[in-house]
Amino acid sequence: MSPKKIIVAGHTCLDVTPDLSAVPEGQFQELLQPGKLVYTGGFALSTGGAVPNTGLSLHRLGAKVQLIGKIGDDLFGTAVIEKISKEAPELVDHLVVDPGSATSITLILNPPGMDRSFLHYEGANATFYASDLPRAILKEADLFHFGYPSLMRSIYRAEGAELVLILQRARRAGLTTSLDFSLPDPTSPAGKVNWPEILANSLPLVDVFVPSAEELTFLLDRDTYDRMCADPDRGFLDGVTPKLCHALSERVLDYGVKVVLVKIGHRGIYMRTGESQVWGKVGRGLEGLGSEWINRELWAPALNVRVRATCGAGDAAIAGFLASLVRGADPETALRMATAAGALSVGGLDPFSDLVAWEDLHQRVMEGWPALPLDLGEWGWERDRENDLWKG
Repeated sequence: MSPKKIIVAGHTCLDVTPDLSAVPEGQFQELLQPGKLVYTGGFALSTGGAVPNTGLSLHRLGAKVQLIGKIGDDLFGTAVIEKISKEAPELVDHLVVDPGSATSITLILNPPGMDRSFLHYEGANATFYASDLPRAILKEADLFHFGYPSLMRSIYRAEGAELVLILQRARRAGLTTSLDFSLPDPTSPAGKVNWPEILANSLPLVDVFVPSAEELTFLLDRDTYDRMCADPDRGFLDGVTPKLCHALSERVLDYGVKVVLVKIGHRGIYMRTGESQVWGKVGRGLEGLGSEWINRELWAPALNVRVRATCGAGDAAIAGFLASLVRGADPETALRMATAAGALSVGGLDPFSDLVAWEDLHQRVMEGWPALPLDLGEWGWERDRENDLWKG
């Protein structure tokens, strides 16, 4: 049987990152003043967005993958094509070059002693439509993953009408559908739309939903999100509990989603799957999965690794999970491979360059990879020592 093919579509951009490592810690704001010249150690250009991050991670893991994103006919678009082509020239074959749009770009400011800041231009992502997905390419694939609709104006406006059309097109072609998000800026237009309504329209067409804990809470329970963000004594991720994950995943599963994967940073990854009745039609990507996928609730701790960069690590974790799904892995293996791919990503300088073939990564996991401390016993969860994770 030939390997299953994954299409990664959605948000695509070019990231520009100045080297601010020489700036004295915590003094960047003082230096960045009107009329002031701030010296850098250079500028790094890299691809960004769900399409390059998840797609190239899947490619490094050895998955059969095709990328579909939209860029402008400009120098930034040329840079995106060149960067992806260095990894695999065939992956740019179905990038849409729009002469009427400019390529999306993000300026990433990451000075010592401060949180990262982003200056983002949505560019061609704001004109991505279902018509940009070739039907012939969809028929050749098995799983369709769409990323970052919250950063794509054409996708989320009108209660997510275009997202619904995209997912319907993939479903009609017989594909398993997967959906990822990026956290909207609360002050932006994307932060002010009715996300519960958009999810109510789109999630019935989604098989695998893979948001972060922040994104899921923002999208479904804005009051809880705001309250957790305002807690001065505890960071958001440290406040994420099994009770919160269970409640939010329950709402997602009620729409017919089969698998919910929630990324929780240094706390690991939570996964919950649906009851048997939702597994009737799974699409080609999930065909062959066994009954062990029905009605499961697992939480895997993050793996111990020296963190060098976190941007795109969630996309790499998703790639580890999806690559395992199309291989027919069991839930424990798929979840542990997600944490392993995420760990390799944060240990590198970009989301995918340190990733290795799925078989090699799986071997490292099986040989024993120390995890960060995680104790869910107080919530009534059971420790699975064989797989080094927790079962709800």
